[in-house]
Amino acid sequence: MKTTGILGGMSWQSTAHYYRLINEETARLRGGLHSAPLLISSVDFHEIEALQRRGDWQAAGAILAGEARKLEAAGAELLVLATNTMHKVAQAIIDSVSVPLLHIAEATRDAAVHAGYRRLGLLGTRFTMEESFYTDRLIAGTDLSILTPDATAREQIDRIIFSELCLGTIRAKSRAVYLSAVRDLVDRGAEAVILGCTEIGMLIGSADTDTPLLDTTEIHARSAVRHALELN
Repeated sequence: MKTTGILGGMSWQSTAHYYRLINEETARLRGGLHSAPLLISSVDFHEIEALQRRGDWQAAGAILAGEARKLEAAGAELLVLATNTMHKVAQAIIDSVSVPLLHIAEATRDAAVHAGYRRLGLLGTRFTMEESFYTDRLIAGTDLSILTPDATAREQIDRIIFSELCLGTIRAKSRAVYLSAVRDLVDRGAEAVILGCTEIGMLIGSADTDTPLLDTTEIHARSAVRHALELN
């Protein structure tokens, strides 16, 4: 099994979830006491989030590219960037190393196509919902179409991610906001909704709605295991 390098800390809450999911999937596929060979670089999210707010994506990309090189030097044979939003700088990481980076939007796209969905809702940070770096990857080579919440809902969803979920805070009022956004997307024609931020699965899941949810954290982690085992 190949060694997977996790670029994490954005936030550490979801990175911890990646660690558990990757090891659970490894044990499920390999049995016994098997666990995954992993290397983790966990950055200071305060610094990264400040660069996001300033729009200094070049500096943020340089930081993550540097961490990716450290993981490769330490023996990582596959990289996973444990955040949706920071895939905005995925190319800077790809250009800095010789090992592959498993793109979260591509893994999600493959899962959506495999499930037979064509019209998808998308929840995430405002960067993920409003910019093309993510949705372009989702629809590339497919007939998928993407719906996002209205401007008011996007602001609420983004605020809850940064002020609550990244801190591990779970509130019923915020869950209601997200479920309302899910219902609105379904009313507009979404067949399933992408949880396009790695923390959203902490707040809502399949037990909360009849709408099919594509949890990018779970999809990405399980896809990483299959790549590490060379099953794809």
